[in-house]
Amino acid sequence: MHPSRRAFLAGTGLLPLAVPLLGSAASPAQAEAGGLLSRPIPSTGERIPVLGIGTSRRYEVEPTPDKVAPLREAVRRFVALGGSVIDTAPSYGTAEDVLGLILPQDGLREKVFLCSKVGTPGREAGLAEIERSFKRLNTQTIDLVAVHNLIDTATNLATLRDLKAAKRIRYAGVTVWRDSQFADLEAVMKRETLDFIQVNYALDDRLAAQRILPLAAERGMAVMVNVPFGRDRLFKAVQGRELPPWTAEFDCASWPQFFLKYVLGHEAVTCPIPGMAKVAYVEDNLGAARGRMPDAAQRARMEAFVDAL
Repeated sequence: MHPSRRAFLAGTGLLPLAVPLLGSAASPAQAEAGGLLSRPIPSTGERIPVLGIGTSRRYEVEPTPDKVAPLREAVRRFVALGGSVIDTAPSYGTAEDVLGLILPQDGLREKVFLCSKVGTPGREAGLAEIERSFKRLNTQTIDLVAVHNLIDTATNLATLRDLKAAKRIRYAGVTVWRDSQFADLEAVMKRETLDFIQVNYALDDRLAAQRILPLAAERGMAVMVNVPFGRDRLFKAVQGRELPPWTAEFDCASWPQFFLKYVLGHEAVTCPIPGMAKVAYVEDNLGAARGRMPDAAQRARMEAFVDAL
């Protein structure tokens, strides 16, 4: 991933996964395969593990055997440990092509909750982009397609509803990635019926908790969280620091788990999707999907800790 994270892992060795205690102080959760906690998609009740893989940047490699091999091992390990959600997009360079090479092997596609996006305006152009995603991903169905960055939202959502009716996709949603989009996102959430939203939310980027996350809970929308590490600001802020001893109260064993457990501690969050391109990062991050989550008082303490850095 990034130098600061490499320093954490190199300095301490790969930290062990948290002890798999069941239950969450924040929202209804159950242990799934590998002891991972899961949360429901409100529109159907289907449960998904609470941590997924985001493929922006890290999976944008040349689709050759040597470049794809380490990513394949990361995905295999992710699935073996009970993970399933993988998020990508046509705009993520070669990421869809890379997943199209990885997922047909070892029965992975059947075990993965596969998500992509549509980010082209216009009915015909948007549908053509989605069709390319099917081909690039080498799949007949995509579990979730979301309107990327609210681009031509009404038109693209109409297309996604048609694809749902045809059973080519299972869920539809919308995404944003920065705070300045929240007013438009809120308007769409109030106007449309959505299965998912995807939004930026992190320990140092908490604005979504004021209106967006409560609205998602009120409207019955699952929430994926992008950039849960605060675009690496958080790693830089804690570089060289030891975890506070009180983090053991919610089964936290590393800084990545600290940041992810904060996000998961919000009852409206369904699934953060950090980038995970190496087995070591998969194993460490998935520790955040096990054990206890911080309660409201512990989350306030985490906020105060980071704000004071």
